[in-house]
Amino acid sequence: MRATLIHGPRDIRVEDCPDPELLADTDALVKVTAACVCGSDLWPYRGVNQIPKPRRIGHEFIGVVTEIGDKVETLKVGDFVVAPWANSCGNCPPCRNGVQVACEHRAVWGGTDEHGLPVDGGQGEAVRVPNADGTLVPVPGVGNPDEALAKSLLALSDVMGTGHHAALGAKVAPGRSVVVVGDGAVGLSGVLAAKRLGATRIIAMSRPADRAALAREFGATEVVAERGEEAAAKVRELLGGVLADSVLECVGTAESMEQALACTRPGGALGFVGVPHGHDPLPISVLFSKNISVAGGAASTRAYLPELLEDVLSGAINPGLVFDTVMGLEQAPEAYKAMDERKSIKVMLVP
Repeated sequence: MRATLIHGPRDIRVEDCPDPELLADTDALVKVTAACVCGSDLWPYRGVNQIPKPRRIGHEFIGVVTEIGDKVETLKVGDFVVAPWANSCGNCPPCRNGVQVACEHRAVWGGTDEHGLPVDGGQGEAVRVPNADGTLVPVPGVGNPDEALAKSLLALSDVMGTGHHAALGAKVAPGRSVVVVGDGAVGLSGVLAAKRLGATRIIAMSRPADRAALAREFGATEVVAERGEEAAAKVRELLGGVLADSVLECVGTAESMEQALACTRPGGALGFVGVPHGHDPLPISVLFSKNISVAGGAASTRAYLPELLEDVLSGAINPGLVFDTVMGLEQAPEAYKAMDERKSIKVMLVP
């Protein structure tokens, strides 16, 4: 089969790889119908994360179950499924507590499982899924989704659940004002999540016209193009002299965290989901002086999938709009380049 590998900085290749096989009785095999490039995939692509040797890449995909192990109980061949970005067993204490990202038996897409066996990356034609019962979520009544629905289902594998996680960490609720720092797919999903949770005043920070327009479509009431102190001053002006109750940090740099804290009112809440890079960007002195509550981290999107899936299938939300580009799997190098240069918000890859 064909699959995507990263060989080094800005070196993405689509190559022939072995077809996946069941290696454990709790595995399932999935024929991938769509995958995508994640913002976090860009860190190794840019050379920020080291790549000691070529490896499979991609951790978001949807598709059809083609084979299951003898101990798989919740899936059957032919099920259309969503694969969360974090594999999980569903039975260990972290999983039972809704923190599947900390699963004690987690396998890593494009890495290995707990037994050291190789695991396929999501950007390929097929994937062996360890911990199939705890990981995969069947989509009822869907066999071959059209492109629009496929995009929204794929968004549930990571970015929509991650935006939702940020909103929960920031205590978004009806009557609270919200600022979203970051206009990538996660930040835009955070806008949608804030709207879904009842916020009526949502300020998105964005400059590109296409991203700002999508933020408004998702529920942003204002868009702020300024940065730094000017942005915080603009937020204060828009909110009648106060800063925001809830702020979502969706980038992961020291600058974005500083921006998020500057926009949070004393006693407010900050939800962070941007993968941290660079020096530790969370200054305790600021949290102390402003009494800011902080929550977030890597999102256990598996925990949120059932409720978000229900809203996607009912048409209540359409997170798939973050996919503004569709490319064939063989175009994966071009997909990475487009996202790295911010020419695309998010690219869906179709085998």
